[in-house]
Amino acid sequence: MKSDSEIKDDVLDELVWQPNIDETQIGVIVKSGVVTLSGVVDSYSKKLAAEKAVKSVSGVRAVAEDIEVKYGNSYKKTDGEIARAVADALKWNSSVPENEIKVKVENGWVYLSGEVKWDYQKTAAKRSVQDLLGVHGVSNTISIKQAVKPFEIKEKIKKAFKRMADVDAKNITVDVEGHTVKLSGKVHSLSEKNEARKTAYFAPGVYAVENELEVI
Repeated sequence: MKSDSEIKDDVLDELVWQPNIDETQIGVIVKSGVVTLSGVVDSYSKKLAAEKAVKSVSGVRAVAEDIEVKYGNSYKKTDGEIARAVADALKWNSSVPENEIKVKVENGWVYLSGEVKWDYQKTAAKRSVQDLLGVHGVSNTISIKQAVKPFEIKEKIKKAFKRMADVDAKNITVDVEGHTVKLSGKVHSLSEKNEARKTAYFAPGVYAVENELEVI
């Protein structure tokens, strides 16, 4: 098992490795495998990139993200301008069902709500807007309501895990109750944990995933 100092060194190296991240803007603290990120960046996408990079590091059990987004005066946008840009971005994305997403913008923070049939549509909506100029953050509360009923969800997810090179299927237990999937067991990295959750969401009939996988 890695020590906190070893994890911190690997996290810093990973931040340096990423071309779209200025590692000098980000502070890193590691305690018991939990990484806390702090600092100030000039776009929401850089904040997300830093978090994603850290989650890929072996030994990281969780990430507490306190990075702040601050735009320069020349890049400031009003909430109205951001809302119009968000509406256009959602309209142009073919993965997002038209007229199903509601948008609210307050102090640069984008709130997405509404109802879609698939998790990939919910994810696509967030990705469409998170890189827009002026956006400080995105709250994605879009709900998933599938027309199909759950059918052999457990077996479909287990088979999907076995097909994936990045997920160790033999260490993951899948339990299904109604439309909710519960994942438990042990994985080797936070990125593997996230991949397992993402894969479970792709199964027909899944509305929610309780990801209780432990990173060792």
